[in-house]
Amino acid sequence: MKIKGKHFLDLSAIDAASLRHILTKAAEIKAARLQGQLPPLLAGKKLAMIFEKNSTRTRVSFEVAMMELGGHALSFNGNELQLGRGETVADTAQVLSRYVDAIMLRCHDHGKLEELAENAAIPVINGLTEFSHPCQILADILTFEEHCGPIKGRTIAWVGDGNNVAQSWIQASALLGFTLRLACPPQLNPLPEVVEWARKRGATIEITSSPQEAVKDADCVTTDTWVSMGDPEPEAQIAILAPYQVNEALMALARPKAIFLHCLPAHRGEEVTAGVIDGPQSKIFDEAENRLHVQKAIVLWCLNAI
Repeated sequence: MKIKGKHFLDLSAIDAASLRHILTKAAEIKAARLQGQLPPLLAGKKLAMIFEKNSTRTRVSFEVAMMELGGHALSFNGNELQLGRGETVADTAQVLSRYVDAIMLRCHDHGKLEELAENAAIPVINGLTEFSHPCQILADILTFEEHCGPIKGRTIAWVGDGNNVAQSWIQASALLGFTLRLACPPQLNPLPEVVEWARKRGATIEITSSPQEAVKDADCVTTDTWVSMGDPEPEAQIAILAPYQVNEALMALARPKAIFLHCLPAHRGEEVTAGVIDGPQSKIFDEAENRLHVQKAIVLWCLNAI
């Protein structure tokens, strides 16, 4: 089966040149939009969006992206399709391939995403799985480079759960040449195979249980919520992560011009204090906006339109 375009499933499946091309295009699209330029590059194209997990930024950014590029987005929750009532992933993939030009899936099971892509004749985009969140990391990198310059050779500090977002940061470090320090409780470290994959490709990945060690002289500090949708024991998770709060004292260890990022939604007083997330170093709303520009570039890349 020949795919009409390219899948966007994980950063590990994308070469560095393509990743940089997507980022460059996202920046160009953003600049053009500020000038009131919205070229209909996807006129007539249709994106099916399937949400098995709730979403604000992913849903709105993809929907607006398609609209502003002249295309259309169709949004479904997991219970609105036969996929939620027993139809196989393979059958759903083949049917949607006859109706639309690309599929975006946001789900728990990464294997379901891979199965969808394996059976689709059109591009499939990872809107988030429990394994990775590549769309988010591209928005994060675009935001970093807007405020701090090229990310190559810089130091990013991740503090908290070594979750799907952290694992996409690890993959990105291997492609774009920055140092990544992760401060995680040992029982919440990222998957060893993800770290090994990046290190085999020359990435500098440092894993510690000390937030202070990770943040010292970093150019960017980033974190995520302590409890995600579906976590079976939220109270236990919060207790484990309590020492990993990003607060003013921790941020003071980073470089003076370091920025703070958070993929949102945030819980002030848990993973980050209000003083940090609402302070001058925080770029979270630029980061959220950049989801729109990155989603446009991703869809264009998947459909061979750039």
